Amino acid sequence: MSKVDEVLDTISAMTVLELSELLKDFEERFGVTAAAPVAAMPMAVPAAAEAAEEEEEQTAFDVVLSEVGDKKIQVIKEVRSLTSLGLKEAKELVDTAPQPVLQGVPREEADGAAAALEAAGAVIKIS
Repeated sequence: MSKVDEVLDTISAMTVLELSELLKDFEERFGVTAAAPVAAMPMAVPAAAEAAEEEEEQTAFDVVLSEVGDKKIQVIKEVRSLTSLGLKEAKELVDTAPQPVLQGVPREEADGAAAALEAAGAVIKIS
């Protein structure tokens, strides 16, 4: 397997959040932008339609902690109960919000985690 194939396999296994971070890091490191040139816009329309179809078929979701709220300790406890993180790691995740708490989980699990975190006082986004 060539290096290009390995890179493509790795990218295809990444979550949307990881891809977004990769894109930002790539743009910063190489001084380029991923913005489509104006001439390529007609090609972007079919791509947007394909992306909309993919969103309808989404089966894996990310639970992102957007804001901690007033009850930081309760949010940390809930993050620990939802993940395998230790106290220090859970606190770091909460302190550096917005951060993903769970990635690539089924819709039911994402909804349950979001409800538990919101009950603890956090603001959650499911993507």
